[in-house]
Amino acid sequence: IKDPEHSELTLEDLRVITKESVEVDDAKSYVRVTLTPTLPHCHVPHLIGLCIYAKLLKSLPTRFKVDVRVAPGSHATEAAVNKQLGDKERIAAALESPYFVDLFN
Repeated sequence: IKDPEHSELTLEDLRVITKESVEVDDAKSYVRVTLTPTLPHCHVPHLIGLCIYAKLLKSLPTRFKVDVRVAPGSHATEAAVNKQLGDKERIAAALESPYFVDLFN
């Protein structure tokens, strides 16, 4: 997944996500990704989370529940971002937004 601000770099290149930050429980059909923004005041962690969420929804079987979170203590507005990323209605609306569709594709 490309970084929204640095399109030449991936989230893995920037260590926003790592193998260690991805938890998969196949038996429970559950995936959690914990992202670590590059800066505590990064202004796009919700957008990064949406990109991760969209990629997982596109890649995983529909039986999987997806949870994307900001790593504890890694962002100034961690609670607000996690609340946004946990709001399934907001996620669904964002994923249908023309702006997001253009960004992700």
